[in-house]
Amino acid sequence: MPEHRREASTERPQSQPRPRPHSPSPSDVSMRDLLASCAAAHAVSTPPEQTSAVAVAEAEERAAADERATRRDAA
Repeated sequence: MPEHRREASTERPQSQPRPRPHSPSPSDVSMRDLLASCAAAHAVSTPPEQTSAVAVAEAEERAAADERATRRDAA
């Protein structure tokens, strides 16, 4: 008789399956939410632009040349 009890205890009781958590389907997500998610991911994954020393020097050189041209035109 102990064998019968062991068999009964290993069997799963008849119960309803656990409900699974609801994962959103594509139709559950609005376009606004999707675009906001994409924008946030882009902002996080894209490093900020770093201006190189060469680019800074070129910009300063152009500004100085523009200033010289402006002075020349004024004279």
